[in-house]
Amino acid sequence: MNVKTPNAIDTYVGMRMRRRRQLLGMSQERLAEQIGVTFQQVQKYEKGINRIGASRLQKIAEALRTSPAFFFEQDDSEAPIFAGLDLSAPIDPVAEFLRSKEGLVLNKAFVKIEDRRIRETIISLVKAMAQAESSDIPLDPLRMDEPESRRE
Repeated sequence: MNVKTPNAIDTYVGMRMRRRRQLLGMSQERLAEQIGVTFQQVQKYEKGINRIGASRLQKIAEALRTSPAFFFEQDDSEAPIFAGLDLSAPIDPVAEFLRSKEGLVLNKAFVKIEDRRIRETIISLVKAMAQAESSDIPLDPLRMDEPESRRE
């Protein structure tokens, strides 16, 4: 039996479609209703298993409030180059994180914070936690303000 493997372009377009849908907080069911297909079909589009025709891509773009070109854009703002594209290899750890559920949730919450000082404080906290983890230093949140010379 010949098992069909998804085309790299179809997989990339599907990944961009999924990312945009999640960013808008839209379910697969809701998108499916808006474009006139089943949610299983949306799943197949997002995995690159089924190709998306031009008119359907236009409907998807309208439902996701973007342009059809969005699905072909690359992060580095260059013209899309798909020859030899290996989507299984992580290219950029930041982009990989943003595709994760945690990255999406964190970014949606962070964007809602309007106060610049609070955002900067959160960034400082996360940097301190990352530095402590990489140095194997246990964090004591109650003593973070004390200078190291005063700690035991």
